Formats: sequence, C-alpha cells, structure tokens
Amino acid sequence: MTTATAPLIGRTRARGVETLSLDAPATRNALSSALVGALAGALADCAEDSGVRAVVLTHTGGTFCAGADLRDPPHPDAFVGLLRRIVALPKPVVARVTGHVRAGGLGLLAACDVTAAATASTFAFTEVRIGVAPAVISLPLLPRTDPRAVARYYLTGERFDAPEAARIGLLTAAGDDVDAVLAPVLEGLRRSAPQALAETKRLLTARVLEAFDRDAADLTALSARLFSTAEAREGMTAFLERRDPAWAL
Repeated sequence: MTTATAPLIGRTRARGVETLSLDAPATRNALSSALVGALAGALADCAEDSGVRAVVLTHTGGTFCAGADLRDPPHPDAFVGLLRRIVALPKPVVARVTGHVRAGGLGLLAACDVTAAATASTFAFTEVRIGVAPAVISLPLLPRTDPRAVARYYLTGERFDAPEAARIGLLTAAGDDVDAVLAPVLEGLRRSAPQALAETKRLLTARVLEAFDRDAADLTALSARLFSTAEAREGMTAFLERRDPAWAL
C-alpha cells in the first residue's frame, strides 16, 4: 500500500485570479527540485488557461521561501527556467508575502510583476554566508532594484525589513494588511483586457528578458561551480548543523 504524496503547490481560483501557494511548510517552502518542477507546471497550466486573468503567488506557513533546499536543490537550469517562466508568462504574476524570504525566494519575488508583503516580513540574501553567490537570482533582480542597496545586502547577507524592501524596489508595497494592499491591484487586473495585459507586460519585462538571454548561461555555470566547492560544502554543512562555518571571525 502506498501513501499519496501531498501536493507542493496549492491552487484556488476566484474571479479569474489563480492563486498558487507554495505548500511545503515543513521545509519552509525551500526550493527543492520537486517544488520547482511543480510550480513550473502550475504556471504552464495558467499560461494556457483562458480563464486565468492573473496569478497570485503566495505561501503557507510563516516563510514564503527559505531559498534552495540544501538536501535536494534544483538544477540551476531548472531554477532559471522557473524564473524565466514567471517573467515571460503572458499574464501578470503578483506575489503575496506574509512571512520571511531568503536567498532564492528573493529571486521569485524579483521575477513577479507586482509584489506586496506584510510589514512584519523580513528578507536576506544569505548566499555569501554559506559560501556561494546570488548568481541565478540576479537575472530578474538586478534590473529591477537599487544597485547600491543590493550591493550592501548581497555582500553582507544581513536581514532587512519590508519597508526597506519596498524602498529598494524588491517590493511594490508593504503594509500591515497585505490583502488590503493588493485588493485594488487585483481589481484593476480583473478589469483589464487579456491581450492588453499580455502586451503591456511584454513591454515591462523586455529588459529583464534581455538579461536572461545575455547572462543566463554564465550565471548558471557560476552557480553550479560554486555549489561544488569545498567552501560551499563547509557552509552548507555548517548551516545544517546550526554552527558557524570555519571562516567566521
């Protein structure tokens, strides 16, 4: 007798808005190969479904996404494909965050068209603290955010809050009630013509897709190389063992 595997992506629909929920709270919605594949498949369904006007990407549990699953990380090519699918989807993708976001999860936010988070949410590019770099997520992130602020947070791995995330361009807006923040956005999308939305999104994402076309191969190779180094192995082992890595001063 086999046990059914719980779905990793929850799906609901209301008035043309499809809500996709990262639903692996036991791993803080870490980006495993299975979760990345399931989300990519759900987005592909939305792209083909004429009944979907827009997509909301949200989560269960207190963390939107903890970054890569260090026990079952996705192949860099698969993660690049997921980020590009969000950017190129012919329908707006809206991120709804009521928890914390780390590392690769910030790439998901950067790929979305509109992003909103609760004021209590926190954010951090933690890659440098485990011996790697925020390589692949730079594809959607660097064209959309303040370069000076991103330099600080990339290099230090320090945590920042939702108002700061909005200031630097990672978020569209932050507020105590994220659903109230998003209500006029979703209403506006429901009143917009599907073809007009698709073409307008194409205008808005042209520069981001240029970054994918130009840099994806090099950044994917960089990510794969860094994850195979001794420094990364020490950093990931230290993280899993809840201790400081050998290089910490």
